[in-house]
Amino acid sequence: MSTVASTVQDSRIGAGSRRRIGGSEPTDRPRGDAAGVLNMHALGPGAEAVGEWDKAGLAAPDLAAMRRYRLERVRQQLRQADYAGIVLYDPVNVRYATDSTNMQVWLLHNASRYVFVPADGPVVLWEFDHCDFLSGHTESIDEIRPCVPWFYFCAGDRIPEQAERWADEIAALVRQHGGGNTRLAIDHCNPEGISALARRGVGVHNGEAIMERAREIKSDDELLAMRRAIHACETGMTVMREHLGPGISEQRLWSYLHAENIARGGEWIETRLLASGPRCNPWYQECSSRIIENGDLVAFDTDLVGAYGICVDTSRTWLCGDMAPTPAQRDIYSRAYEQIRFNTELLRPGVSYHDLTHKAMRYPAEDFRHYTCLYHGVGLCDEAPIIYFPEAWQSFGYDGVLEPGMVLCVESFLGRTAGGPGVKLEEQVLITETGHEVLTRYPFEEQLLR
Repeated sequence: MSTVASTVQDSRIGAGSRRRIGGSEPTDRPRGDAAGVLNMHALGPGAEAVGEWDKAGLAAPDLAAMRRYRLERVRQQLRQADYAGIVLYDPVNVRYATDSTNMQVWLLHNASRYVFVPADGPVVLWEFDHCDFLSGHTESIDEIRPCVPWFYFCAGDRIPEQAERWADEIAALVRQHGGGNTRLAIDHCNPEGISALARRGVGVHNGEAIMERAREIKSDDELLAMRRAIHACETGMTVMREHLGPGISEQRLWSYLHAENIARGGEWIETRLLASGPRCNPWYQECSSRIIENGDLVAFDTDLVGAYGICVDTSRTWLCGDMAPTPAQRDIYSRAYEQIRFNTELLRPGVSYHDLTHKAMRYPAEDFRHYTCLYHGVGLCDEAPIIYFPEAWQSFGYDGVLEPGMVLCVESFLGRTAGGPGVKLEEQVLITETGHEVLTRYPFEEQLLR
């Protein structure tokens, strides 16, 4: 087994000093307090968003407390599963464990940034080239090293060599902080890395499950951040609504939500789910160049990663223009509205996923198209659990129990299998100690309710 060949240099990152260890060349780029205070997370979502939140009476989260809570949630899951630690590549998981980000969407498909979180011991981040200054705002990271990228874009035919270098560092940390435990969780890893770790006596286990369970229960500060993110998203939806009129394209209408999200400290939108008129049924058409016409229904799903990296996943269906809704539009909208209201009322602590699946309101599949699921969790993105329709329970369903602090999205899509209008509605709902609270507040279309 080879040893890790490392050079050591001190660097000032944010307000504290951390060692930067690894084999890359030293950098002379600016670091320290200046870079730390200029980080986007240190600067915050901005005066526009904060002013709107203050006016709405939405308190600010304690971000340091939120970071401590999240890191401890991960460690709790590691201890319960008897893992020495976890290696995280998914930028959403890295964000949860450390509150540190870098080119989130790009890193979703380029494995150039990862973190080791031990059950007990220092958190080590391997950062993208010369980007160690990006974590000056967070105290969750104890050490920063230059990453060892071994996916094909960066390593080419040297993947085996680079995977060995990578495994040397990971295995050394497992031995150093595992107390003899060599069971390691990883959320995403190619086969070469798993084999390299196995040769060093490290067993690899499912880190995705660890992170999903950690993320399920939200702290008070996470909920404060979520309330602010929802308010910002719904403000963007209001701007969209103001621009909706005959003659606008689906793409142009959708662009307003993107713009308003970014203006309020949001980060990205995961899908392009906006459709109009005949494109609403069946669901999952992504927005197009189609021109929206007078009298069209316009349905959308925000799927938005907003302020503080919090996901806001809500759906509405609007009527465009000044034409009165048709009986078919009223009928399908009212049915979807009835479904989402009924299914929301089922939510309370102690209810099982099995019971939600089998007690939720649904319409006959031979007559109506429906959504992929009845409910799903939400936090930094769509998260566990996913609660299926009864016909999928045998093949895909898994059980669990609702707990206070979980946040679920209640889903409804409805469109007749014979054709005609389609309606998408969705609410984001907190499970409380005594029941539930609907967090999303955007109004429904009164003119479409029977």
